[in-house]
Amino acid sequence: MKTPVLFIGHGSPMNIIQKNKFTISLEKLGQTVPKPKAICVFSAHWQTQGLKIHCGDRAKQIYDFFGFPDELYRVSYNPAGAPAYAKKAAELTGEKCDSSWGNDHAAWSVLHHMYPEADIPVFYMSSDMTADYRTIFDTAAKLKPLRESGVLFIGSGNIVHNLRNADFNNENAEPNYRGVEFDSAIKGAVMGANADRICDPMKLGESAKFAIPTRDHYIPFVMACGLREKNDTVSFPCEIFQNASVSMRSVMFA
Repeated sequence: MKTPVLFIGHGSPMNIIQKNKFTISLEKLGQTVPKPKAICVFSAHWQTQGLKIHCGDRAKQIYDFFGFPDELYRVSYNPAGAPAYAKKAAELTGEKCDSSWGNDHAAWSVLHHMYPEADIPVFYMSSDMTADYRTIFDTAAKLKPLRESGVLFIGSGNIVHNLRNADFNNENAEPNYRGVEFDSAIKGAVMGANADRICDPMKLGESAKFAIPTRDHYIPFVMACGLREKNDTVSFPCEIFQNASVSMRSVMFA
């Protein structure tokens, strides 16, 4: 069974407890994607020098956000680990196991909508903040055999993630035109399988500077794209913006 590959724009921690178009799209994905044997999450919030892979039996849940309602900190999502698959991922990529981090909200904020029973083993991979995008893309491609083994890969970040220009008082604020321009250009690159554009986004100029003020949330998207097979079909389960400057676009390769 070849599993799909997903990229999810996870957005604000408030999506953990809200019912909106984004969370409904996650619930639908969980109901329609064939149940995998294990899940690997590429996390925007585990930022490292060099790629790291959590190979432990069960990762600690991390509430890596501050100043939000108490309800968020009471959400428990503690799936078992998937050490055999994680160690195979380390073997395929030549990277190291590292259990110093855990199940951060890039992972559990998405998974608890898709698979609320937490009954699928999960392992985690970091965002390598030192590698260029092409290297990240090529490293992720080495993981393709695990798709055939039933591992569902999920990149969790955002294609447009500009918190400096966000309207935190209005989730449905009018999207900033620069973010929309970049999001649309990257959608076109995905549809055209244009890896060069995906791996060199700054050629898009001012819209790219606006969309990617820091690299961390874009890296999981590049990793997901690296796992794409030539015969995969492409779909976009969610295509909205939140708070004016955060793209919630999701991408599925299947």
